[in-house]
Amino acid sequence: MEILLEELYKTDISLEKFHFRKLFLEDKSYQINGITQSGKTKVVKNYLLGLKKSSYLYIDCNDLRIEKAKLNEILQDFCTKYTINTLVLDNYTPEIRIVNIPQIIFCCEIHYEIDFLTTMRLYPLDYEEFLSYEHKYDSTALNHFFKLGGFPSMHKISSDDRVLYLQKILKNALSTIELDILIFCAKMMAQKISPYSIYERLKQTQKISKDKLYAAFEALSAKGYIHQLCKVNHPKAVRKIYLCDISLKSALTTEKQFSKLFENMIYLELLKSGKELFYDDGVDFYLPSHEEIILGMPFADERTLFKKMENIEAFLFTYQIKKVTVVTMSTEGSMSHPLSEVEMVPFDIWALGD
Repeated sequence: MEILLEELYKTDISLEKFHFRKLFLEDKSYQINGITQSGKTKVVKNYLLGLKKSSYLYIDCNDLRIEKAKLNEILQDFCTKYTINTLVLDNYTPEIRIVNIPQIIFCCEIHYEIDFLTTMRLYPLDYEEFLSYEHKYDSTALNHFFKLGGFPSMHKISSDDRVLYLQKILKNALSTIELDILIFCAKMMAQKISPYSIYERLKQTQKISKDKLYAAFEALSAKGYIHQLCKVNHPKAVRKIYLCDISLKSALTTEKQFSKLFENMIYLELLKSGKELFYDDGVDFYLPSHEEIILGMPFADERTLFKKMENIEAFLFTYQIKKVTVVTMSTEGSMSHPLSEVEMVPFDIWALGD
């Protein structure tokens, strides 16, 4: 085992062109959580390249050569012998014992309660991060975003291989039942779904335990492959389900639901902003702290918007909404309303606005 550690210690880290993310590491210990292929490893390796080569040790815990029991026996002594100041355990598992050194960085999908670590979550690329991968920013960028989604690696995959590539990484990252649930959620993107309704549907085609399905559903949510949105003032109501990335829709289903895809894309931008969100009947996203609602209406015009405002007027009055933002594909404009400021904003402008 010591021979392997020495090999890893001497190996130079290589990193192709790095695109900076909205996550920056300093000289403290971290736990970086995020789904597979979200970019955790590249963020960490880019940080290590800024350190003195002899001061860090990078270990991928998925390395089949690692015997965890033996690693636990020698890791502390090895770090002390070579004066390791920064230890990175990529794909961390709790079977590996924590050692005492100045800086530890764990990368993992699942969040572990470890007091001394600063937790950071890395999502797939948002629209602003995506633009850093584009050769030029013009009117085609948004359409490109719809096709590729937020996985950084998709920029290197040819168009005819993208679907099978995504399916492969999901098969490797998830259990069979987790993948089945994710496929069902992809079909029901941006709709109200309960774990029980998923169980009722899946048990028609396979033998499945309700307890195992519920546990797998919660695991998918905890790891960030799916996200759940509560109804305002109804915490026990059925939640709306969104996918971690819009590219999974076309990778896992053949259904085309552009309006739902567009809504999911808006949700992910709001999720990464850290704003508190809710939904309600007829209202896509309600932001209480901003007294604002956001509607996804990709092809809105004044007539359809006027009708929509009529349908949600009771909500506007009840919650004293000051602003209604209507996110569109390309339409800009505003309309007068006695209760709220109403503005139509194209997605690319809205997503880059804050």
